[in-house]
Amino acid sequence: MIPSVVRVEPHKDYTVTVIFDDGKSVVFDASSLVGKGVFGPLKDINTFTERCVILNDTLAWDLSGDYDTTSCLDIDPITLYEEKR
Repeated sequence: MIPSVVRVEPHKDYTVTVIFDDGKSVVFDASSLVGKGVFGPLKDINTFTERCVILNDTLAWDLSGDYDTTSCLDIDPITLYEEKR
């Protein structure tokens, strides 16, 4: 079963607290992604924090602001679930 993300809380240090439907909580460190390739716009901390949402049942950034699940930047929920922190 693929876990579903039910809550995300972005932080100013480019980390995001992610809570899953089974109660598990992890802190995803996105600092190695921001500013690179498609994640370039997330270098702006306001974009990183304000556009951080749940789409496709996982952590995502809705850069367009239209909640289009096909154009967001999202992280595989299994990758998130396996985070050690």
